[in-house]
Amino acid sequence: MSNPESTSQSPAPVKTFRVDALSVRVYDSQATMAQDLAQLAQDYLQNLLAQQGSATVILATGNSQIEFLDALIVKGGVDWTKITLFHLDEYLGIDREHPASFRRYMRDRVENRVNPAAFHYIEGDTMEPLKECDRYTRLLQAQPIDLCCLGVGENAHLAFNEPSVASFDETRLIKLVKLDEKTREQQVNEGHFPNLSAVPQYAFTLTIPMIFSARKIFCLAPEERKAAPVRDMLKGEISTAIPASVLRRHEQAILFLDVDSASLL
Repeated sequence: MSNPESTSQSPAPVKTFRVDALSVRVYDSQATMAQDLAQLAQDYLQNLLAQQGSATVILATGNSQIEFLDALIVKGGVDWTKITLFHLDEYLGIDREHPASFRRYMRDRVENRVNPAAFHYIEGDTMEPLKECDRYTRLLQAQPIDLCCLGVGENAHLAFNEPSVASFDETRLIKLVKLDEKTREQQVNEGHFPNLSAVPQYAFTLTIPMIFSARKIFCLAPEERKAAPVRDMLKGEISTAIPASVLRRHEQAILFLDVDSASLL
C-alpha cells in the first residue's frame, strides 16, 4: 500500500514534525488543510478498496470536520458503496431530526451524498441506553476499523471522552458519559444549541481504546481556540487529564493543524 502522506497532488503543509509516534502537519489555512486531508483520505481509501475490496471508517462531527468532509466528497474517486461508516458519538435523549443531532449531521453531510454500503448510527433517543451500547458494540466488532477521523475538544477530549471519564484501559467499545460543562459550553459557542440548559448532560461515545484500534487516525484541530489543547496534547504528559495526548502512541495517527492552532507550539 502506498503511503498517503507521500502524495504530490495536494497542497503542502508549511511544517511537518513528529511528537513521539504522532505525525503533525501544519498548514497556512484551514482551507489548505482540508484540501490536503481530503487528498490523503482519498488516496488511502482508494488503496484500501483496491487491496481488500471494502473498508470501514469512523467519522466525526463538529465544525472542524465540515470543510474536510465536503472536500473529500466533492473530489469523488471513492466507491462509497463499498465503505461501511460509523460515527463517534451522539447525545442521549436527542431526536434524529434535532438540528444538533450527530445522526442528522452525518445523514445530511455524508450519507445522502455518497450512499455508503451502510451507515451505522448510534440511536441517541433509545429508551434502553445500555442495550444500545450492546447493539453498537456488536456492529463495531464485526470488522476491523480501517480509518478513524476525529477532532480535539477545547478540553482536549476525543469524541466525548472527557478528562473526567477518559480511560486508556477501558474494556468497553462504547459507553454512556456525563459531559463536562466546558464541552457543553463549546456546543453553544459553535451554534449547535441556543443556551447551556438546552445541551444534553449525557452522551454516548466510542471509547479511547476503540478509537485507538483503528489502523489509521486522521485528527483535525484547526482554529485559535484549539491552540491550548493542542499545546497540552503535544507538550504535556500522556495522561487521561489530556485525553488527546494518547494519539502520541499511535504509529499511524496524523494530527492536522493550521497556523492558528499551532501558535502556542
